[in-house]
Amino acid sequence: MSPFTHTLHRGQQYLAIWPQERRLAPLFPECRIMVATRYGVRTMPALITLSLLLQFQFGAPHYWPSVVASVLFLASLPLQGYYWLGKRADTHLPPSLREWYLQIHDKLAAAGGRVKAPVSRPRYFELGETLNSAFKQLDKSFIEEP
Repeated sequence: MSPFTHTLHRGQQYLAIWPQERRLAPLFPECRIMVATRYGVRTMPALITLSLLLQFQFGAPHYWPSVVASVLFLASLPLQGYYWLGKRADTHLPPSLREWYLQIHDKLAAAGGRVKAPVSRPRYFELGETLNSAFKQLDKSFIEEP
């Protein structure tokens, strides 16, 4: 698998694992990117089809190059979101978030939740997994401490 497709696949995994909680929106840009990516995945096929059908029905032949360029751009928008998310998922956490990740992990372990062993150099993907587990197993007060 090429690095580009690996990054896209990692972005899809990150999109699936990151918790959809409003409390995280002010703290992380992921929430905005994920909303835009999901919206793009849902709407871009319809926009692409509409633009091609309108060009086919009403457009002049000399406009086809610009239509193809706009279709390629529309098709690339969700891929850009997946790519950004894939790069973000593989980025190491800064020290402050690393400490928060370890605190949440310790709270999950203390509450008797099923957790994997903490990673020595966690990435945003591991933070997403831990936050997802924490929102499912702990009360919502843990989010107040970053």
